[in-house]
Amino acid sequence: MKFSKLVLVTLIYSLAGLVNAQSNNIVKVIVAFPPGGPVDSMARSLADPLGKELNAQIVIENKPGGNGAIAAEYLAANPADGKTLWFTSAGAVAINPGLYEKLSYNPVKDLAPVSLVANNVEVLVVNPSNPTNNAAEFVALAKSKELTMGSSGTGSVPHLALEQLNDSAGLKILHVPYKGAAPAITDVMAGHVDGFFGDIPGLIGYIKNGKLKPIGLAADKRNAAIPDVKTFNEMGIKGVDTNNWYAVFVKAGTPKADIERLNMALKKVVKQDPLNTKLSQSGSEPVGSTPEELSNVLKKDLAKWSQLIKAKKITAE
Repeated sequence: MKFSKLVLVTLIYSLAGLVNAQSNNIVKVIVAFPPGGPVDSMARSLADPLGKELNAQIVIENKPGGNGAIAAEYLAANPADGKTLWFTSAGAVAINPGLYEKLSYNPVKDLAPVSLVANNVEVLVVNPSNPTNNAAEFVALAKSKELTMGSSGTGSVPHLALEQLNDSAGLKILHVPYKGAAPAITDVMAGHVDGFFGDIPGLIGYIKNGKLKPIGLAADKRNAAIPDVKTFNEMGIKGVDTNNWYAVFVKAGTPKADIERLNMALKKVVKQDPLNTKLSQSGSEPVGSTPEELSNVLKKDLAKWSQLIKAKKITAE
């Protein structure tokens, strides 16, 4: 009887210790968008394999609002211990500083880069009934008549891609901002606007079922998911280069050892199946990087987008 009680007590303490250890090994991943969007979906695809690699429970926390400010403030309120990650698209960290005069966070000073996760280049799509079959023909049409293009909002990656096209080809395509990509895509399919730039993963389904026609890639190389679509460079239109990359950051001041541990895990996970194949088939390019490489990409895009926003006098809605 005494032996049974001893075993029971030992078992209870062991289980308590295990539960406590698991509860202490929670890694929070912040997403600055509501559930269901492309950034949120990729974060959730990443959660399971990353959790296994880190031997941790990954908890996705959606912190939408303030164009990334709410997420940034939440990150700042947590310890710099590598257990709170910000999984973000380029916009919140590379575009917002040029778009907003007063931003509550500084991506370079307040964040520590961990790794790139995926590249998402923009593809120009039109209604299938549109007479143009490539970007060169679209540019020629835009020089002969007034065209309109939708975007997911003023200062968004699709908007800036349009501004690059206008500058590169000497066009004056009218920008029509929407509150998100979905209504803009709907209006292209309905024929209310002439075109839309968007991330391939968000458009691949419409492209494959014939509801949208892809006519040009804003990238330096073709994409395996839509290999027949030429880049703007191939068609002689230079300077249309967008990459709505996704990456992981932590709070500035996080120990280097923690950043290196997270970096190694992320680079390993994005190279493994099924995540690697899932991302590739969607048109996203899985990519891991060093923290230094991500830092360089951020600084380069901060300069590029800020310069374009200033030149075009773009202000936040």
